[in-house]
Amino acid sequence: MMTEKELVIEDIITDAMATPSPAKSMGDPGITPLSPTHILNDSEENETTRHPYVVVVAIDFGTTSSGYAYAFTKEPECIHTMRRWEGGDPGVSNQKTPTTILLTPDKKFHSFGYAARDFYHDLDPTESKQWLYLEKFKMNLHTTANLSIDTDLHAANGKKVKALDIFAYALAFFKEQALKELSDQAGSDFDNADVRWVITVPAIWKMPAKQFMREASYKAGLVSLDNPDQLIIALEPEAASIYCRKLRLHQMVDLGNKTAFNGYSPTENVGMGMTQGDRYVVVDCGGGTVDLTVHQIRMPEGHLKELYKASGGPYGSLGIDYEFEKLLCKIFGQDFIDQFKIKRPAAWVDLMIAFESRKRAATPDRSNPLNINLPFSFIDYYKKFRGHSVEHALRKSNVDFVKWSSQGMLRMNPDAMNALFKPTIDHIIQHLTELFDKPEVTDIKFLFLVGGFAESPLLQQAVQKMLQGRSRIIIPHDVGLTILKGAVLFGLDPSVIKVRRSPLTYGVGVLNRFVEGKHPPEKMIVKDSTRWCTDVFDTFISADQSVALGETVKRSYTPAKPSQQVIVIHVYCSEKESVSFITDPGVRKCGTLKLDVSGTESPAARREIQTLMQFGDTEIRAMAVDVATSRSVKASIDFLSQ
Repeated sequence: MMTEKELVIEDIITDAMATPSPAKSMGDPGITPLSPTHILNDSEENETTRHPYVVVVAIDFGTTSSGYAYAFTKEPECIHTMRRWEGGDPGVSNQKTPTTILLTPDKKFHSFGYAARDFYHDLDPTESKQWLYLEKFKMNLHTTANLSIDTDLHAANGKKVKALDIFAYALAFFKEQALKELSDQAGSDFDNADVRWVITVPAIWKMPAKQFMREASYKAGLVSLDNPDQLIIALEPEAASIYCRKLRLHQMVDLGNKTAFNGYSPTENVGMGMTQGDRYVVVDCGGGTVDLTVHQIRMPEGHLKELYKASGGPYGSLGIDYEFEKLLCKIFGQDFIDQFKIKRPAAWVDLMIAFESRKRAATPDRSNPLNINLPFSFIDYYKKFRGHSVEHALRKSNVDFVKWSSQGMLRMNPDAMNALFKPTIDHIIQHLTELFDKPEVTDIKFLFLVGGFAESPLLQQAVQKMLQGRSRIIIPHDVGLTILKGAVLFGLDPSVIKVRRSPLTYGVGVLNRFVEGKHPPEKMIVKDSTRWCTDVFDTFISADQSVALGETVKRSYTPAKPSQQVIVIHVYCSEKESVSFITDPGVRKCGTLKLDVSGTESPAARREIQTLMQFGDTEIRAMAVDVATSRSVKASIDFLSQ
């Protein structure tokens, strides 16, 4: 007999009418926080106690620059950042390397970072058109609407290349560099099996992008499919947060009094400092994205609890580069800039490097102009293209705050440079203002500004002005390496973040007993003379719901036919907190839950497959078990093959 509360999973792929077992009907179909017996004990989960790994290596795969750091599990306090790279830029500290990659004309990996850029730059222009050079490609994972394994990227010469290959090449490069450095230290070949890898991604990335990084890691040979736990995906602002709460006073600057905290005991923590229940915001300002997280510290262990779901957007320092490009288009014409980028790609890269170093010299109170070197081939190609000089173009354009200097430079007055920053900074400030207006975000003691863009005095001043002393603004000294070091700490103890907030509402479509007056008549279907309501959204977890690490959501599914080998269930998601039907506006199919029930045949008339899903980690996981035989069933959630 079915009871009112029983649910039926509606599944379109198999002709399954996967009905849950009567065991399910005793509980409420909605999600209830599970009793503590279902929550893994810290001891089970805290891997540091029984660490099979010798070293944790974290890779910060950034939009503009990347790097790695590591720590041995026996000396967790001692974090080593990667060896210095050859070929740094003027005015840029080269602890990290540019996220640039060069492939040979036949699409084989050639080089990464400064080496890629310098080699590409030194190629003869006719030859360089054949080579595939890519930079700032990470943002594509955030901006591509239907990201899949087959998503393409475009190289500087306009040629297409598989995104998965590019990400895998880059990760394989870091794997090789890190293992080489570890082997040199050990005096013998270091075994990859002894490494726990951590890769950082923005917190606002959706599940497909996180899964994409994991697939790229498998392809790069970082870890194997048989041992997925060897790789942890870390969220960038979370990593920064873990590092920031351990900061010593001499390792940071308080914007309030603009001094490093000298005169205090250098061993004190954030001070003055982090005590039970303190709330703080981490603003991670990178090249591509700005990520905001709100954490509360729980003493004595210093565990962290997320108070509001991660938010942010594509407001990184790249936005300033786009504004500069728009300015160039205004002066020299979009048609010319588009042509120049394709015909002289290496010179375009040069021009952006020259702009980068001047961008870093922009301050709120600067009075003297900033000079940007125009590459000779820009001046030359412009004359061929237009039939008149660059100088003539500047005189003729309505842009009065950019002049031509006789040394072959663009001379920008400081206001012009600051104007390039304005749209990006305005976005960040608007986002911060909205965040601080949320009821969950009150009594914020500290605001940590981290990431490469956090070094910008213009951004610092804007944040100060917006906060008006409501929170203390702290900038770590090694602001560009904060995420990297925090990611290593996270890899050493992934259970440090005990409570997260779900960014989206997740669930599946089910059939419910039809209730007159409650369910819309157009949703009614009749099956075996019983009236059912179709398309009901069975919520696994709601957007912004708190979820503890190791907490699981339980559901039971039954194969439609005894012979069925695979149960496939569509997973839906929405940004709204409460959803009634899978057909509601804003609800979209975002993944599939696959239960491989082959080889678990049982004599039972109805087989019940109990599925456990975990939402408290940086990735969503699924496990399943055949209740009759207690045998584990292969379960996976796929967000990429939509």
